[in-house]
Amino acid sequence: MAAIPGARLSAGLLMLMLIQATTGLLLPGQYRDVDWIKATWVGNDWVTLLVGVPLLLAGIVLASRRSARGLLLWLGALGYAVYNYAFYLFGAALNAFFLLYVAAVVLAAVTLIVALAHLDVAGLTQAFRPATPVRMIGGALVSIGIGLAAVWIAMWAAYVFAGRPTPVEPEAFQVVAALDLAVMVPAVAVGGILLWRRQRWGYVIAAIASIQGALYLLVLSVNSIVAIRRGLVTAPGELPIWGTLMLITSGVVVALLANVGPNVRLRKGGDRFDSDSSPSEARS
Repeated sequence: MAAIPGARLSAGLLMLMLIQATTGLLLPGQYRDVDWIKATWVGNDWVTLLVGVPLLLAGIVLASRRSARGLLLWLGALGYAVYNYAFYLFGAALNAFFLLYVAAVVLAAVTLIVALAHLDVAGLTQAFRPATPVRMIGGALVSIGIGLAAVWIAMWAAYVFAGRPTPVEPEAFQVVAALDLAVMVPAVAVGGILLWRRQRWGYVIAAIASIQGALYLLVLSVNSIVAIRRGLVTAPGELPIWGTLMLITSGVVVALLANVGPNVRLRKGGDRFDSDSSPSEARS
């Protein structure tokens, strides 16, 4: 089993995510937000514990075994960690977990930067099969980005111009909408466009953005279910919106990873990733 760049950082992040999610579920009274916001943290913690942590662990193990799919899963899980804990850090009322949030965001961001800095993008691109339906996947990602942006902009416009209430308090809505519109939407859209054009970075960005997006939309879907079950909103609430986008994004992840070859190797010294696959076609 080969070492991966940032292996120790990844292991530290894994333990930090496990501790945060577990303590959040065991000590829900430490969340000092209003009931609706508390429900979202419960959903986030469950998704992190049951999906995010296992996915990151699987990515670390598989990438260490020279799996190209594992490498992309690892990068996508790191993207999820950065994005998810940014919500806690900037959106949660000040609580006992504050330093955990700071540490998680910093550690996840540093690990992702280290991983990308050691990534041979050209080599990893060659791990994708020549018949990869890049236009279908890229077009789907762009559509997801447009759909997500449309949802947030419509809610904002209804609040500002029609006086309709936002789904949560305006301050909390602003944090979520701002991060989505400023980070997630551009990442998904740019990844889709570059993938459509068969640009090397498009394969990497599309994989990271789609995995992170699928996990994040799963969080929103779970949060919608939690809110319904607690009587905070009337069914079906926002579940049809987030559930539909989550299923589409998950389909994109499956389609993308299904077209990845089996192996990726570490160059001598273990400081960079390269592909064992034969070149599929020239990509600029």
